[in-house]
Parts: sequence; C-alpha cells; structure tokens
Amino acid sequence: ADLQTSSQRLNLSASNAAVAELKPDCCIDDVIHHEVKEIGTHILVCAVSYTTQAGEKMYFRKFFKFQVLKPLDVKTKFYNAETDEVFLEAQIQNMTTSPMFMEKVSLEPSIMYNVTELNSVTQAGECVSTFGSRAYLQPMDTRQYLYCLKPKKEFAEKAGIIKGVTVIGKLDIVWKTNLGERGRLQTSQLQRMAPGYGDVRLSLEAIPDTVNLEEPFHITCKITNCSSERTMDLVLEMCNTNSIHWCGISGRQLGKLHPSSSLSLALTLLSSVQGLQSISGLRLTDTFLKRTYEYDDIAQVCVVSSAIKVES
Repeated sequence: ADLQTSSQRLNLSASNAAVAELKPDCCIDDVIHHEVKEIGTHILVCAVSYTTQAGEKMYFRKFFKFQVLKPLDVKTKFYNAETDEVFLEAQIQNMTTSPMFMEKVSLEPSIMYNVTELNSVTQAGECVSTFGSRAYLQPMDTRQYLYCLKPKKEFAEKAGIIKGVTVIGKLDIVWKTNLGERGRLQTSQLQRMAPGYGDVRLSLEAIPDTVNLEEPFHITCKITNCSSERTMDLVLEMCNTNSIHWCGISGRQLGKLHPSSSLSLALTLLSSVQGLQSISGLRLTDTFLKRTYEYDDIAQVCVVSSAIKVES
C-alpha cells in the first residue's frame, strides 16, 4: 500500500512478505499505522499481486481518496517586556466537528531561553489549571495559553546577541478525540523580531508599584552599550516634568562603557501629582559623538496620598 499526497508518495506496507496461499472465503488483514503530516487530498493506493491455480500471474490496484482537514488552528502573539522577558500567547482553536481532550500543550524553548508556563494558579496549596478540571475543547472553541520566556544568563549579559530575528521555540500539542484517537501537532520554530534599542539601552531593574505623594522613592536603572565595537563616554542628565522631580546632580559623568557591557544606576525621585504617573526626563549624552539619547515614559508608578499607607 502506498499513500499519495500532493508532494510525495509514501510506502505504507507493514510487511512485503508473500502469502503462500489464500483459501476460498478467507481474507488477509494488515493494520498500518501512519502519522499524517499534510493537509489536503490523500490517495491510498492498494496493490495486489497473485498467481492463480493455473499459474497465471495477476495484478490489480484500488484507489481510496480522502481529504485531510486541519484539526487545529494555532495563532501566536509576542509581547516584549522591558526586563528582556518575552510573553508568548498561543491561541488554539478546535477546527473539527467533535470535542477534543487536550492532553498536553507545551512550549519547547530554544537554547537562548528558559520558559515558565502561566496556565495554572495555586489554590489551597495545589496547582490548578486555569481552564478548570475538564480539559475538553469543544468544536470551534478557542483557548489561549500564555508562556513567559526569559533569556538565559549567558545570553542576557551580552546585549548584542539578542538582536534581529530570534528563534523562540516550538509548540508541542497532543490531544485525543472522543473515540480515543491520539493526535499530535508540533509547530515549526517560532520566530520573533527582537526590538531595536539603538546604540544605548536604558531599562529598569527595580521600581516600586506604589509610592507616597511628595516622598522620595528609589529606582534602579540598567544602561547597556548595544554597540559591538564602540566604547561610549556617557553623561546623565535628569530633566523634571510637571509631575516627576529628580533628586540628585544632573549632568554627572558615568564614565566609559565598553561594547556589549552594562552598568546599574540607582536614582531617587519624587512625584508632586497623585495617580498613575509616567517616569520621564532621563537624557544620556555620548561625549565622543556628541549624541544625546532621550528616555521618556520609561515606566509608570502609582502615586497615592501620604495619608494612605503604602505596603512595602
């Protein structure tokens, strides 16, 4: 038996051994297992060769045509966090006419990342799926799976490595139909375009969620030289906004920053306006090229009245 698809012809015969004799009203059964990996029209070609009692050699073929439809529709979205983390949202839709039991949906990360699944919560000390105890996916229903990928230490420390198109990993999905038939879908390597940070990147390593009005609070910034060959001599300027006021000396020298290296910087500021305030007003100047890099809307912080106690 052969299987003919639009792109290839596969031999499916489990055994090519000849049968010595086939008695009247008897039959031969041959169970063939094959993992279908293509959608579209498939043709099963069954060929039989035999010899009659008179010694005449005979041959015939039968063709069985069937359609292979897409069982699942998988869509992915990427969200880039300021902390180098990447969030992957996978939307999986059941395209069949019967329910599916989702046995496994996992993300196999590339060598650059570690992955954390965000599809469960802890209740009473037990890990419970966000989809409940029933893992069934009804026809045309969609589920959204979320994963957090964090660069491994050896890659995160080298700012110039994670640039351009990077391989994230691949999804491995295993399910069963209502008759117990098992199906598996493994996507190709998922890729994303890493955000461009230019020559100098400024990111936040630590910032409080909530602060008191007109009381100083501290943040920690990380400044990275994204260039692969140019050393920078940086000067930091802090410009006040209508709501954010920086504490400290503006225009201070940060010194030389070598290619693909970074430094951490602790800064102090306060807010004069309540509500959700955006932290802006940082300026970095490279004295070698006389080029200034502006950083606004770095992060947001909730400012409350000092009469409200902020939980530490």
